[in-house]
Amino acid sequence: MKQLTIISGKGGTGKTTIVGSFAVLAENKVLADCDVDAPDLHLLLHPEIIEREEFKGVKIAVMDKTLCTECGTCAETCRFNAIVLTEESDYTVNPARCEGCGACVFTCPQEALTLQERVSGYAFVSRTKYGTMAHAQLNIAEEASGKLVTAVRENARQAAEQEGCDLILIDGAPGIGCPVIASLTGVDLALIVTEPTMSGLHDLERILDVTRHFGIGSTVCINKYDINVENSKRITEFCRQRGVEVVGNIPYDPVVTEAMVAGMPVVEFSKGGVVSDAIKDVWGCIK
Repeated sequence: MKQLTIISGKGGTGKTTIVGSFAVLAENKVLADCDVDAPDLHLLLHPEIIEREEFKGVKIAVMDKTLCTECGTCAETCRFNAIVLTEESDYTVNPARCEGCGACVFTCPQEALTLQERVSGYAFVSRTKYGTMAHAQLNIAEEASGKLVTAVRENARQAAEQEGCDLILIDGAPGIGCPVIASLTGVDLALIVTEPTMSGLHDLERILDVTRHFGIGSTVCINKYDINVENSKRITEFCRQRGVEVVGNIPYDPVVTEAMVAGMPVVEFSKGGVVSDAIKDVWGCIK
């Protein structure tokens, strides 16, 4: 079973647009949306949820008021100001501020505080017209997104094994943080989608450092390459110096936005357009 992660060093490069098109072009595959902080692949693939499970990430401090003597030790200990004194002169935990570090549990002389798991989001397995899709949604202001990405990838792997699929297409998170690393580890190839801007080049360099650190082969695709041909040449030369293949240059075309508004992958919305043909060429190189 092969695993391909499509990533970008920054947001807004067109990564998910390309993944949606690959979902149409690839055969015998399972899809995984690992951008759990802001998932949007479902807007193109319209999944029908068949499995839903709670995701419990960061723990939260819970106070037993029957044991608390209002000594204030926990409030003095908490560096996140998550334990506050109310107008009624008693202490309470603000769940929005609690980081689950456990310092208050350790210092409370009455053992009135404990750490308890809380639901931080949900992981899903769904059906789409393009195949099975594993995806998730992290609740607002929650952390541990890397852990949730791992859960999504495990769901995708299990689905691929059950269905006898030989490919997992992973839509990774933007940037270089924990969810990106969780999207990359152990995959066979990373396709990095960039754009011809100076920030695009800068973040391409950062994400290539990440893939090199983990020993993952990388290829690059320049999206909207014709909005700044000189920067596209800079990116191509940079990739040549790093020994990384540029597998495609996709032109700018308003039809991509039209496909998004219609909620369709662009290669399905515009089957004979120049953008669709360019994405098909990229997929051919990846295969």
